[in-house]
Amino acid sequence: MHAVTRSRNASATTAPGMKQEQIKTLIDALAASDLAELEFSENGSTLRLVKLSALGAAPAARNLPVARNAPRRALEETTTASATASTECLAPLHGVVHLQPAPGEPPFVQTGQAVEAGRLLCVIEAMKMFNEVRAERAGTVQQVLADSGQEVEAGQPLFRFD
Repeated sequence: MHAVTRSRNASATTAPGMKQEQIKTLIDALAASDLAELEFSENGSTLRLVKLSALGAAPAARNLPVARNAPRRALEETTTASATASTECLAPLHGVVHLQPAPGEPPFVQTGQAVEAGRLLCVIEAMKMFNEVRAERAGTVQQVLADSGQEVEAGQPLFRFD
């Protein structure tokens, strides 16, 4: 199971060059389009957005040039991994995973819980932004594969579904 992400502001400060509202607009535009990738440059900053479905098995974005030049065998292994990962929710980016809204509160989802498509599974904090990870389709949570507060890599399995 792949993840769908949406970012929300955790801080009013932004990097010079691009404004958070502008970035959010670009994310929403990509999500609403048939495009697989979007790259935008302004004031010396470049933002590259890639839909998770365009990544196949969701390798880290910084590894994309290597994947494009990978030998056929490596690509076949990626395809096999993609089929295996179809029952897993993968981290869409590198960051710190939060399985509950706040310390002391119940988790967003638990093992054995049935979830509908679009259900909030967890939040990944990256660069002072909280990125919501939502279920792409309905299923039952078989296993939670990450701990709250744990640093995760892009493409790392977070949840396993039936």
